[in-house]
Amino acid sequence: MHKRDCKSQLACCCGPAGCSLCFGCCPKVRQSRSTRFMYALYFILVVIICCVMMSSTVANEMKEHIPFYEDICKGIKAGDTCEKLVGYSAVYKVCFGMACFFFIFFLLTLKINNSKSCRAYIHNGFWFFKLLLLGAMCSGAFFIPDQETFLNAWRYVGAVGGFIFILIQLILLVEFAHKWNKNWKNRTAGTATNKLWYACLALVTLIMYSIATGGLILMAMFYTQREGCMENKILLGINGGLCLLISSVAISPCVQNEQPHSGLLQSGLISCYVTYLTFSALSSKPVEFALDEHGKNVTICVPDFGQDLYRDENLVTGLGTTLLFACILYSCLTSTTRWSSDALQGRYAAPELEVTRCCFCFGPDGEDAEEQRNMKEGPRVIYDEKRDTVYNYSYFHFMFFLASLYVMMTVTNWFNYESANIETFFSGSWSIFWVKMVSCWMCVLLYLWRLVAPLCCPSRQFSV
Repeated sequence: MHKRDCKSQLACCCGPAGCSLCFGCCPKVRQSRSTRFMYALYFILVVIICCVMMSSTVANEMKEHIPFYEDICKGIKAGDTCEKLVGYSAVYKVCFGMACFFFIFFLLTLKINNSKSCRAYIHNGFWFFKLLLLGAMCSGAFFIPDQETFLNAWRYVGAVGGFIFILIQLILLVEFAHKWNKNWKNRTAGTATNKLWYACLALVTLIMYSIATGGLILMAMFYTQREGCMENKILLGINGGLCLLISSVAISPCVQNEQPHSGLLQSGLISCYVTYLTFSALSSKPVEFALDEHGKNVTICVPDFGQDLYRDENLVTGLGTTLLFACILYSCLTSTTRWSSDALQGRYAAPELEVTRCCFCFGPDGEDAEEQRNMKEGPRVIYDEKRDTVYNYSYFHFMFFLASLYVMMTVTNWFNYESANIETFFSGSWSIFWVKMVSCWMCVLLYLWRLVAPLCCPSRQFSV
């Protein structure tokens, strides 16, 4: 390894320089992306620790294979078998430390407009010291006095933060649907050369409604029976009716007069999401039993092929948990762009400045174009924030703060924390069921409000 590479890696870990992923074989990386990657890496590390703490399998394996396990546990004052380092209370404490870490950086990075300030250097560098700080905060939470009061209070803070995280994702989904529909609908108006765009709009809309309708029909087949399962039937009827309602409102004349860009594409996207949340909620319900004609307990209101698909519980748990937290991480990173933070504050690009294109997630006013303007190369890092920041630093940390609370509540089965275990993560609980079902209804309400807001408040200006 060259001396220059050693110095750059040392500057990355202990100084304010941007991180080049600490590998000489890696290509050059943009400073804005490497910074977000490093914070995401810290987040993943703590999430893995939380999953290990909630796993009875890992705890038993450690007891059997680690020499002097009990002596080590007594030495660090974690109990005879390290019982203080496992279970929901340990996850609450570790996530408390991680949430405090991101909240401190949220306060530290408020009102940063460029990467040349002292606070921006702290945000983009000093990764070794940040890792020490994160470890100290997660460890220090175990020494908080009056643990019972702390856990009771922190539980409700986590629930509020988790619901806010869900709400923000739902708001951004609704805004994304409007942006998508408006972008493509603009292109369909005009000459005959735009017929291809109209065909794409119609095709995608048809696919989305086909998925939503097919999903509801399949759930009616597999999660209901001729007799019984009345709760599932009612919920499927309600959510199917809500999909029909938002589609009717989106194309109603009164809404079209106020919001000409409203249409079936966005209502189709919301309907697909409602269908997904309905399926996720129904699959998260606790197993229901009933007596058959022979007097034996049999499961009801669940797919008959469920037992064949879920034979290897460890494989299903590991794969499902990985996919779940990958989605959480993706939500955090994609919801921290300037467009997302502006949308949450009610600020939108002026209509005349918007350019219609097929891939509209990034545009002339988006992150990629901003990087091209501000780009300046270093030894291993492309400094793309010389003039202004590519993303909102404080909003980025706030989203990870909320994600920390959401992870804490998710890993501990929300309010079923005392019986929570990562091995039974997908066995179902009423708390997870109602969280997902309420999220579904909140999504519909947000979308309906987005449609009818100009009618209810005609004196206010809304982006349409």
